[in-house]
Amino acid sequence: MMPGNDIPGNEPPHKRRVRYVGKNPRRFSEKYKELQPEKYSTQIEKLIEQGRTPAGTHRPICVDEILDILHPSSGEIGLDATLGFGGHAVELLKRIIPGGRLFATDADPIELPKTAARLANLGFGPDVFSPHRMNFAGIMKLLPETGGRGFDFLLADLGVSSMQLDNPARGFTFREDGPLDLRMNPERGKPVSEMLQEWSAEQIEHLLSRNADEPHAKLLAEAIYERRDQLRTTAALAEAVRDAIAGMGKCDVERAVDKALPRVFQAFRIAVNGELRVLDQLLEALPFVMAPLGRIAILTFHSGEDSRVERAFAEGLEHGFYRAVSTEPVRPSGEERYSNPRSQCARLRWAVMAGNP
Repeated sequence: MMPGNDIPGNEPPHKRRVRYVGKNPRRFSEKYKELQPEKYSTQIEKLIEQGRTPAGTHRPICVDEILDILHPSSGEIGLDATLGFGGHAVELLKRIIPGGRLFATDADPIELPKTAARLANLGFGPDVFSPHRMNFAGIMKLLPETGGRGFDFLLADLGVSSMQLDNPARGFTFREDGPLDLRMNPERGKPVSEMLQEWSAEQIEHLLSRNADEPHAKLLAEAIYERRDQLRTTAALAEAVRDAIAGMGKCDVERAVDKALPRVFQAFRIAVNGELRVLDQLLEALPFVMAPLGRIAILTFHSGEDSRVERAFAEGLEHGFYRAVSTEPVRPSGEERYSNPRSQCARLRWAVMAGNP
């Protein structure tokens, strides 16, 4: 008889449940149910109903509003320039089949393969879905794959994905300790911990002001610069910010820290990934990659991004590239802002290409 698992002593080792202190898991690594949504779907649904984003996933923002703007239909060619977890992509794919094709770009070498596999398991094969590991600033390279006709619609969601924010190993979060990294693609460039050794106090202040509208940019920049040699982890940076805020006096320290920490991490994330530079490159490329009457939707999360999109769309309208653009940003509904707090800063702008279909 061939050896098998029914023979005593040949059973696979029992894997114990993740242990944690308290009633509910707090650390990312302890949330084993949230990290296995296919196995614990009921628990995942309950978390979403409570207005929470399960660890390791991402809830797409302004889905209905984006679909209304892009109006994807069967046979069309589209681009999701920021694939992430694929929430928007799934909804777009449903509407372009049969006969359509969705291209997608994402620079994250860790999350892109996971999302591509997840969408393939949902039935979206290479005939309809074409993911590319690249920065969206290089979308001109995809134009030949459209047969030269360009994209009928394009979406760019500029927010960082929850999968990156929640995982302390990626260095995006101040809620758990991890390496002070913040790179979308950890295989390229330098982490924030190294960049802090090169930036001056004035440069740090500029980044905090430009990338996050931080009102205490000068104070925080000086504190961070003074401790730069010690800032190797997210916890160390968070402590430096907390100490600087506490030293101000005459304020609710915890509330001020809760506001400052996301802004500081956002500012450094944008800087280390060159996000404003690549956004400018995307905006410059749009008129040359879209089909006539193509629809564009761009979701931003802070004033620096939104003002760039607004200005580029207005200039494109003036030069005749666009036939119509949004005059005011579309905001998530009150219900969505309540159920998904990460959507509260979102601003959605749109443009429609000129030309005949």
